Amino acid sequence: MTEIVEFPVWGTTAVLAVTDHPAEAERLLRAVLHDIELACSRFRPDSEVSRLHERPGREVPVGPVLAEALMVALRAARLTDGLVDPTVGGAVRALGYDRDFASIMDGPVVPQAVPGWHRVLLDAERGAVLLPRGIELDLGATAKALAADRAARAISAMVDCGVLVSLGGDIAVAGEPPAGGWRVAVGDSHRTAVADPQAVVTVRTGGLATSSTTQRTWLREGVPQHHIVDPRTGLAAEVVWRTATVAAATCVDANTAATAAIVLGHGAPDWLVERGLPARLVAASGEVLVFGGWPADRQPQAA
Repeated sequence: MTEIVEFPVWGTTAVLAVTDHPAEAERLLRAVLHDIELACSRFRPDSEVSRLHERPGREVPVGPVLAEALMVALRAARLTDGLVDPTVGGAVRALGYDRDFASIMDGPVVPQAVPGWHRVLLDAERGAVLLPRGIELDLGATAKALAADRAARAISAMVDCGVLVSLGGDIAVAGEPPAGGWRVAVGDSHRTAVADPQAVVTVRTGGLATSSTTQRTWLREGVPQHHIVDPRTGLAAEVVWRTATVAAATCVDANTAATAAIVLGHGAPDWLVERGLPARLVAASGEVLVFGGWPADRQPQAA
């Protein structure tokens, strides 16, 4: 029997599904989320990454969670040739995405250059980082997915059960899945996917992630903005795709590819096909494209 636990986290919803021991699994999930937030949140002045911003140009010791999160973020940047770049923090803030949406102010959009991931100096073995002046990190593109991966692995190893962790649509699974696998609804957001799924897929291993330009949106001088920055321009990525959903070996890899697809725009289909990644893209017009063995959407049944 599958047990499901849901609770709000980071402005979205955490969903935990396990084949056994739900109370212990939830405790482990909350512990992982707490560790990731204390290490990586740019919205907390007491987080490690916020303290790192206070010491630019100096080598700073960091804990193992932030070191891993930075290593994952820099790897994502390297694999995507900078399409997913953790140094977009200043550009994201310049677009108006500050502490929460209530604090977003109207006004002109002034693009801010993205310094580039290669300028972040990380010594993961020593647990030390040197962040040059003028760089503001935003680890949101990969840290949430990393949390899902870490939690799924920890729960499976310590509780010895099948587990699915979903953090706002960033999904990681581990252990022995239930009979038939984990059935996952796909849509523009977690809430709409559950209420009115656009597609349903079966996941048995690895990860699945959806990046969307329909969530976390706001207006600046009447122009819609969203939270996915194109590092090449310092502006919100052009909305060629409403959503991009990708399956991969881990949730981090799936999220990296889905974010890159949004940033790439028209070039996303070829990029995904070259990498053999199962993916589903929904254009701004609503047209659906699938690649790499992703199943075709089920057609709605006549009444």
